[in-house]
Amino acid sequence: MTRPHPSGPAPTPSAAPGKRTRGTQRGRQLAPDALHDIEALLGAGGRSRDMLIEHLHAIQDAFGHLSMAHLRALSHWMGLPMAAVYETASFYAHFDIVRDEALPPPAVTIRVCDSLPCQLAGAQALHAALARDLDPTQVRVLRAPCMGRCDSAPVVEVGHRHLGNTTPGAVLAQLAGGELHPAPIAWQGLEAYRREGGYALLAKARDGAVSVDQLGAMLEHAGLRGLGGAGFPTFRKWAFVRAEPAPRYMVINADEGEPGTFKDRHYLEQAPHRFLEGALVSAWAVDAAALYIYLRDEYPGLHAVLRAAIAEAEAAGFAEPGYIVLRRGAGAYICGEESALIESLEGKPGKPRHRPPFVAQKGLFDRPTLLNNVETVYWIPLLWQHGADWFASQGRHGRHGLRSFSVSGRVMKPGVHLAPAGITLQELIDEYCGGMLAGHRLLAYLPGGASGGILPASKADIPLDFDTLQPHGCFIGSAAIVVISDQDDLRAVAKNLMAFFADESCGQCTPCRVGTEKMLGLLERDDWDTEQLQRLAQVMQDASICGLGQAAPNPVTSLLRFFPAELAEQGIRLRPAAVNTESAS
Repeated sequence: MTRPHPSGPAPTPSAAPGKRTRGTQRGRQLAPDALHDIEALLGAGGRSRDMLIEHLHAIQDAFGHLSMAHLRALSHWMGLPMAAVYETASFYAHFDIVRDEALPPPAVTIRVCDSLPCQLAGAQALHAALARDLDPTQVRVLRAPCMGRCDSAPVVEVGHRHLGNTTPGAVLAQLAGGELHPAPIAWQGLEAYRREGGYALLAKARDGAVSVDQLGAMLEHAGLRGLGGAGFPTFRKWAFVRAEPAPRYMVINADEGEPGTFKDRHYLEQAPHRFLEGALVSAWAVDAAALYIYLRDEYPGLHAVLRAAIAEAEAAGFAEPGYIVLRRGAGAYICGEESALIESLEGKPGKPRHRPPFVAQKGLFDRPTLLNNVETVYWIPLLWQHGADWFASQGRHGRHGLRSFSVSGRVMKPGVHLAPAGITLQELIDEYCGGMLAGHRLLAYLPGGASGGILPASKADIPLDFDTLQPHGCFIGSAAIVVISDQDDLRAVAKNLMAFFADESCGQCTPCRVGTEKMLGLLERDDWDTEQLQRLAQVMQDASICGLGQAAPNPVTSLLRFFPAELAEQGIRLRPAAVNTESAS
């Protein structure tokens, strides 16, 4: 065995007579022109591991794809193993890796959203028409998961331009016009926000006029909970993180990838400074060393808005330059899970961590981290301005507060509707959504997006809030309401949702990776083995590492519980027959 030389690498042994020696390292060699491209593009950019995804975005944006030559050059430039660079790049859907000698993708990509609201609105026919009418050598037509615009389904992204309520003709016209950048967003600037009293709470906090304990007590009295899905009391999360040693970090989860959810985009587009003030107050409350915002890549227009708003906040002295760090996701639903998001921020594949320890103890860079949803922090300045009693006094049916419902599907007025917590689905449809679409009768609804399960019309009188839906095998999550009518195919609904979970599984754990694919295959049959489906669902719920695998069976178990008669009418035979004790209509 050759041992290391004490003063450096071991000398190369002499070649045996008659044998050739290798003059270069094994594998593909670094191309000087590719390295020149990387150096010119990234310049003085950081070379730490957490910058990897940002640099991959820069290369993808500049060249339209990631060539292997550029990945090797990036590996060399950052001092990272090529395996680490390739593993990360290949994990995310928005990076196009092109093998050596392979052709790059066309200059223009069209993405057709295939989430459930868009499927209900005809996305499959739209995709087929575009694929038929466009030259694949010039334009690439892809299916894509939810784009956070479910209120304007069907949605298509042409380059980086989103078109809602669209048709093949409108897409072709947009393509011919050549405007492929995000549409402008009319957002509230700093001066307008300050005229409304904006940043007053942050100023009081920093001046000592408001203490952390006072603010925490106000949030406790108001009942503010995490509005990304988990519903954990906000003041308690602050206390847990504050109890950990410094340095600490603050992270905002703006990666709302749950099909049917678009409330965070709505609030960020309306009032980015209110969001920033709430985030900065939260960061102050835990004495965070830095504030990171992880924004999904499907919101390219919002990236520009937040960059501009952050620059305004820095120029006005509300944030030190560089204190707020804006990072792009790269097309991975799993990064909505808090520990997977942390992994992604560190430049790695977004695979959930085993817990404990929890993110509040060891999060970003292994330091205590406060991680909140966009809407959660958005409410903090409003609560201080109007008072905890104002918020807590809202609500119906014994519930308290306000909820932002993202409503899509078969209603007259889809959109983000701010309504009392505890409102029922029927009240929400009648009072806020203009009723059902003409000719459609309520059959079912998803109360919490793809993962929240499916409830029948007979359950449209259940208060919609945290902790009210669990007895029925469902949960409100991010309050993404998808309304399904008697004209919709329930098996197609279930297949759409399960295909989404199968595609978005990170693959780390077998119950999720294999279970979602297996369950999708079982749904293809006309005979559904209910015992097999229930056993598979139980294994996924019990043994999956994170909420994706644990919640993925919910749509199927809901159909078995509430809709056996409707499934039979649509040609599905349940064997053995499911016993339905609760009517779907």
